[in-house]
Amino acid sequence: MEDYKFLFKIVLIGNAGVGKTCLVRRFTQGLFPPGQGATIGVDFMIKTVDVDGDKVKLQIWDTAGQERFRSITQSYYRSAHALILVYDVTSRESFDCLPEWLKEIEQYANQQVITVLVGNKIDLTPQREVPPETGLQFAQANNMAFLEASAKEAENVETVFMDLARELTKNARKYLLRNTAEVDPNITEITGETTNISYGGCCGSG
Repeated sequence: MEDYKFLFKIVLIGNAGVGKTCLVRRFTQGLFPPGQGATIGVDFMIKTVDVDGDKVKLQIWDTAGQERFRSITQSYYRSAHALILVYDVTSRESFDCLPEWLKEIEQYANQQVITVLVGNKIDLTPQREVPPETGLQFAQANNMAFLEASAKEAENVETVFMDLARELTKNARKYLLRNTAEVDPNITEITGETTNISYGGCCGSG
C-alpha cells in the first residue's frame, strides 16, 4: 500500500550556475550547500508534503544546465507534471537565454505541463542585473507564474514548491472527479501523453 495519494514529477531547468540544485536542496533538506558543484546529467530528490489532508509525493528532478547534457535532460521533460524555469537575477545572460528554454519546453514537454518562472539569488542585491518587473513581464507574456527567491536565505523557496503542489493536486482531483462521474457530453475529456494523471490550465501570474 502506497503511503501517498498523488505523485508528481517536477523538473527544474535553466542555465548552469543559476542555483537549481540549491533550490532543490533547500526545499527537500532544509540546507544550503556551500560551494555546490555543477550537476552532472540529472539528479532527483523526493519530498512528501501535506496538501489539504492529502499526502502528496513530489519527485523533484534537478537537471544539468550545460549544453553537453542537453540531450539527456530533454528526455525528462515529457513526463513532467510541472517545470520550474530558473534564472539568476545577478546574471542578465541567464535571463536572456530563457526564450531558448521555452523553445525546448514547447518541443519536448507535455502540452498540459505547468511552468513557473523563478528568479533566484535575490540575496545578492548589489549584483542584481535583472529587475523584478522584467521577470514578471516575461512570465506574464508567456503565461507563467513568477516568483523571485533566495535558496541561500530560504526566501520563497517553500512557496515555489508548495504552490505547485497545491495547483497539481487541485488539477489531479478534478481529473479524478471527472473520470469517476457519469460521462457528460458537454465535458471535454483531458488526457495526458505519458502520465496517468493529467490536467489542463496553468498557474496564475501572481
